[in-house]
Amino acid sequence: MPSGADLFVVCKQCGSEVSPYITECPYCGSRVRRRAPKLPRARSSSRPARRRGALGSLLSRARPTAGRPRGELRVGLRRGRWDATRPYATIALVAVSCVAWVLRHAEPEVFFRLAIIGPLHGDWWKLFTSEFAYLNGFYAFLAILALAVFGWLLELRHGPATVVALFFGAGATGALAASAVYPEPIVTGGNGAALAMLAAWAVPDLSAARAGSYYEGDLLGAAVMAGLLLAIPFAFAVPEASWLSGVTGLTVGLAVGLGLHRPAESEP
Repeated sequence: MPSGADLFVVCKQCGSEVSPYITECPYCGSRVRRRAPKLPRARSSSRPARRRGALGSLLSRARPTAGRPRGELRVGLRRGRWDATRPYATIALVAVSCVAWVLRHAEPEVFFRLAIIGPLHGDWWKLFTSEFAYLNGFYAFLAILALAVFGWLLELRHGPATVVALFFGAGATGALAASAVYPEPIVTGGNGAALAMLAAWAVPDLSAARAGSYYEGDLLGAAVMAGLLLAIPFAFAVPEASWLSGVTGLTVGLAVGLGLHRPAESEP
């Protein structure tokens, strides 16, 4: 039997030089030995690393790296009971908005039943349906896109109930504000609800940016989207998109985001 220092052994059947760590000759197929010797372990002065499970890997990602300050705020997705689920609330709201857009083209009367055009006269339910009424295609695309993106991100953090409550709450509050200010209000579309989603999602990143800490979100892209939604009534000549409803929704979203945001404690 060869020692551990041998570089090869000779097959007794065919005389070929083969590796000492195999059991069968690769040339003739005859058995060289019953068991292959164990490979020697490399000795290291450092303690071997322990195998981490999924929880350990997740926690390690939350720790600040060498390139980040020790006292930074950790801003990211807040994992909870909705981790493994899809953003069903956001998907449902986007789907209803798209269906309402299609129905408006099939039956124009649907738009007037959903939108707020003039005083409510007891039709308080329009405060919650005006978010689905769109007349301009570009306005519909931009508002539904913002709802899809920021509603999805917000739902990953706080769950579907927050998204649904913020969508209808901010939308109804903006529509009510416009109805109270203007004698002949016109409120259509979900610009207020979309801006509320955007603002609530951006609060943690805004807090981290103000503190000079690391954040993962694209605040520049969010600012561009917010600017487009706010400028729609003026720059794009869409008068049915109420600017007051959008500003009110943005304010409600900031307030809700501040209430939901709990900065992580800085590490020692």
